[in-house]
Amino acid sequence: MSDTFLNLGLGFQTALSLENLMFCMFGVTLGTFVGVLPGIGALATISMCLPLTFYLDPVSAIIMLAGIFYGAQYGSSTASILLNLPGSAPAAVTCLDGYPMAQQGRSGVALFLTTIASFIGGSFSIMLMIVFAPMLASVAISFSSAEYFSIMVLALVAASTLSNGSFLKGVTMTAVGILLGLVGTDISSGTARFTFGSVTLSDGISLVALAMGLFGISEILTNLSRGNYTAIDPRSITLRSLIPTRADMRRFWPSSGRGTLIGSVVGILPGTGPTIATFMSYAAEKRIAKDSSIFGKGAIEGVAAPESANNSSVQAAFIPTLTLGIPGDAIMAVMLGALMLHGITPGPQLIINQPELFWGVIASFWIGNLFLLVLNIPMIGLWVRLLTVPYHILYPAMLFFICIGVYSVNNSSFDVLIALIFGVLGYGMMKFGFSPAPLLLGFVLGPLLEEHFRRALLLSRGDLTVFVMRPVSLLFLALTLLVLLLSMRWFRTLPRRFGRKALQRNE
Repeated sequence: MSDTFLNLGLGFQTALSLENLMFCMFGVTLGTFVGVLPGIGALATISMCLPLTFYLDPVSAIIMLAGIFYGAQYGSSTASILLNLPGSAPAAVTCLDGYPMAQQGRSGVALFLTTIASFIGGSFSIMLMIVFAPMLASVAISFSSAEYFSIMVLALVAASTLSNGSFLKGVTMTAVGILLGLVGTDISSGTARFTFGSVTLSDGISLVALAMGLFGISEILTNLSRGNYTAIDPRSITLRSLIPTRADMRRFWPSSGRGTLIGSVVGILPGTGPTIATFMSYAAEKRIAKDSSIFGKGAIEGVAAPESANNSSVQAAFIPTLTLGIPGDAIMAVMLGALMLHGITPGPQLIINQPELFWGVIASFWIGNLFLLVLNIPMIGLWVRLLTVPYHILYPAMLFFICIGVYSVNNSSFDVLIALIFGVLGYGMMKFGFSPAPLLLGFVLGPLLEEHFRRALLLSRGDLTVFVMRPVSLLFLALTLLVLLLSMRWFRTLPRRFGRKALQRNE
């Protein structure tokens, strides 16, 4: 326990420096801004800001990117409640009861409760990270390449099968991402692979160009194809309208607590993310409610539980990313890439080798959540006004900064071309129901997967049974098989089919 307080002291000493405070404030403010504007999202913004991190200290860079991530989760509920347009996928659940509350003239109460629920969920997950992250890292130190290979297979399969869309489409996107990650010079042999004779591809495809294309340019194209959003009157939101009643708060606290627990557990699991956490928490509240008919008509529980689950899962997702080097979703993959661009290898040694970074980032979560609490409650009216920004002005500016950011990384116009190509491809993929998130996960984890696979075979002298002879590796592979089976449609229908056959026999 004393070590924990010493580590937290080191973390707050790092996070409270003037530079890190400034970047934390910038990150959460920018995150809230993009969260309020529907259709942009944290992933596109983090991808756009990735080039800025080259000129920053690694601790400041991760603090800023993390602030954008959980700041966007705070702000994403605003458009959901006021316009019935989710600022991000997890905020879609908030539309179900948040928008009916706005129609009843209680939009201020809904916005206030989402802010409090987000703070509670985030704070609880930070405490989980303080307690469990060092324990998980101490266990992971004993992992060999076989265990790392198996857990990466589990993460990739879970991400591709649990993501929105078809099972086959998710697996296909993961495989494409792994293939793209193999482009460039082989580290072991020095052989050029999949470069087609191009010298510019000898170092591989730029992560910044890929991420900005898939999640920045494609989002712009998608939202432009949808047209502009309807503006609202910001004068309708006042500080007086934010105050909930005592009855509201009595219904709020239990549902917020349950949502926080669900989000924390789901967030730690690879391949799940806040979207699944919010849907699970909403379904749980509806199931345990005495009167489920109130849901969809402005129920407090339908706002409090998903928002708590949303932010608790976001904070909890940092646990496997920092301690195991396994990102749970596409945003965590970009965060992992940002660390690697600074020469820092996430994993169990991170806490030992980079204690200022690890504990400084955790301490910044507390500070960032306090910033967001201060920012969101008194400035809700200002965030509402942002919804009136004309999108025909916003999107060209975003596209300009994307191109400047991609070019500035390597001073390469070829990277700008790559970003544009992947932007068009990403737009086409989303039109046909192919999620780009598994592709990014495959791109980031593919080279690591290959490295640990080859290293495990080298240590075992080519014996493939090494992956099933080690108990932990076998456990991860068994979990991978279970996830695959649960994702197959024919497997999910087995209980119903056997049930019908049993009834026919009884008849």
